[in-house]
Amino acid sequence: MSLWELFVIAVGLSMDAFAVSVCKGLSVRRVQWKHSLTAGLYFGGFQALMPLLGYLLGVSFQAAIRRIDHWIAFILLGLIGANMVREALGKEEQEDLSASFGPKTMLPMAVATSIDALAVGVTFAFLRVEIIPAVAFIGVITFLLSAAGVKAGNLFGARYKAKAELLGGAILILMGMKILAEHLNLLPG
Repeated sequence: MSLWELFVIAVGLSMDAFAVSVCKGLSVRRVQWKHSLTAGLYFGGFQALMPLLGYLLGVSFQAAIRRIDHWIAFILLGLIGANMVREALGKEEQEDLSASFGPKTMLPMAVATSIDALAVGVTFAFLRVEIIPAVAFIGVITFLLSAAGVKAGNLFGARYKAKAELLGGAILILMGMKILAEHLNLLPG
């Protein structure tokens, strides 16, 4: 997997965290640097941890399903992406987020926004990705986008939340299609 492909996946995965960070920025009257840092650390940390756990899970049964691994990657990325697109296009739910950046508030949100990264980690096992640099890269990208999302939410409001989720979903679907097309020799790989 190229650095560019990893970057695209990292951005796609981070869109949920970015959208929640935008909402967190809306929840506080005046954003301080510690708000952005806290959101970045929670979301970036879990976006790095979950694919690592998924990778470890995927490696344990990789040999048994090597012949269909490209289909599994395609299906998982497609489902995750489709769900993000569905949420982006669905009725706008009024998210009433607490203004707190404490662990009781941030931990459940960090876990919820990184569940899809667990499934992506499973696909990394099938693609034989160098996992430590990959998860570090995903964590850093998510950290940066989440930290910026808090500030953006405070400045611009929730205007871009659905667009971010739509973009993230589309990116993941396209990456799944690319993986399948390369394996079926429809694209040079």
